[in-house]
Amino acid sequence: MIGFDSNILVRFVTRDDEKQWKRVNAFLEENCSSEDPAWISNIVLCEVVWVLSSGYEYAKSDIARLLKQLLLTAQIKLEEHDAVRAATKEYENGKADFSDYLIGHLNEKHRCDTTITLDKKAAGHALFTLI
Repeated sequence: MIGFDSNILVRFVTRDDEKQWKRVNAFLEENCSSEDPAWISNIVLCEVVWVLSSGYEYAKSDIARLLKQLLLTAQIKLEEHDAVRAATKEYENGKADFSDYLIGHLNEKHRCDTTITLDKKAAGHALFTLI
């Protein structure tokens, strides 16, 4: 299995540097399959969402669509598929950042009663407690 760095996924999605995009695309076609998928960690996903939203000014709906595509792609293995799926759904319809929802679901998975926060947007979700 081959792990992705954030810049690989950003380059593939944005295609803002054609030369690098071609290198990334060729590598992925040659080395990633459903039998031997690429690994995308939670940190990479959070970085990519942040870069696309703040650096590239992608709309939340476009980022959510990308996350949904990643969830369905057999050539990709996500670190926490179920938590990413839940976080994506809530990110698409909620006010908090993707990383907040992912943190909440990962903490819930590890049997945290709640996730304390100072973030009022995140605190609007049942997984969080505003302090």
